[in-house]
Amino acid sequence: MLLCLFVLQALPAYSATKTLLVLGDSISAEYGLPRGSGWVRLLESRLQNEKTDAVVVNASISGETTAGGSARLPSLLKQHHPSIVLLELGANDGLRGLSLAATQARLRDMIQLSVAAGAQVLIIPMQIPPNYGPDYSKRFSALFQGLAKEKGVRLAPVLLRGLEDTDKFFQADRIHPNQAAQPLMLNNVWPVLKSLLH
Repeated sequence: MLLCLFVLQALPAYSATKTLLVLGDSISAEYGLPRGSGWVRLLESRLQNEKTDAVVVNASISGETTAGGSARLPSLLKQHHPSIVLLELGANDGLRGLSLAATQARLRDMIQLSVAAGAQVLIIPMQIPPNYGPDYSKRFSALFQGLAKEKGVRLAPVLLRGLEDTDKFFQADRIHPNQAAQPLMLNNVWPVLKSLLH
């Protein structure tokens, strides 16, 4: 009897709660927005409204590159044990004209680390302004699709899809989406994310 009791006490408590880890840059870190109005916060509200047993950890930092995200990810995985990792990184690499091969390699590493930790991965592709030339912009867009296919993970639509009207949907810098854009951004991510939650 004592042995059985010991075994029962040693078993971990079961929890159906999923943890979603968002690893992104200023676009996901509410840069220039009222606190609580960004698309990640809206995602938390939608999960509650849908009665989905999940919590969101927003580990996004303004100015973050894939190098920074790659350096932070191991400790985040260890701390939060996410069920799903949403990778929204790469835009700052592109804006700085960094090596696309290096960006791709770091994103690949982050995918592999996340999968090894037992998480599903959702890549949230970004886009960059055309001033770096059409070839760079095209190769930048293609790297997200290539990684999703190579690693067998899910790919959301481009986060800024549908925000072509910069006067209506962007802050004065024409880089960061405004508050009106946030529900549209969530709607771009939600259908694919929802399929991972069930």
